[in-house]
Amino acid sequence: MSDWDTVTKIGSKVSGGGSQRETVVRGKGALNEAQRTGAIVGTEKKFATGNAINKAGSEGQRLTKVDRSDDIVAPQKVSGEMGANIRNRRSKEGPYKMTQAQLAQKVNSQANDIKLLESGDAIKNQALLNRVCRVLKLSPKTGLPLDDK
Repeated sequence: MSDWDTVTKIGSKVSGGGSQRETVVRGKGALNEAQRTGAIVGTEKKFATGNAINKAGSEGQRLTKVDRSDDIVAPQKVSGEMGANIRNRRSKEGPYKMTQAQLAQKVNSQANDIKLLESGDAIKNQALLNRVCRVLKLSPKTGLPLDDK
């Protein structure tokens, strides 16, 4: 048989190819089925998908630092100055005077979250911080009042 008589098939319909293709399993049942059949199962957490890739921030850099570090890296916390500014704005007489529970209700959170935020012991949650600053008319970066400018 010469080279002219052999047929080479290229494409996805070719049988007897190399290894199995990698597939993404969605759902617990499909994952269990793959484990029962003896397939190699690997799980990975995807941090950046879709448009999030374009919005690179410092959080990804912090995660890289955590991955490369051998010791425990403490999570970022809200500064004590920011907590003090929130507490002062909330406790002063005027349109922003309210209790921690009332502020928590306005920002759709719990009073304990507000307490930790004001004491400076809260792990930095930018979404909660933005909501609190929007209600109290504070700058999310500095914690200074916006209507004094």
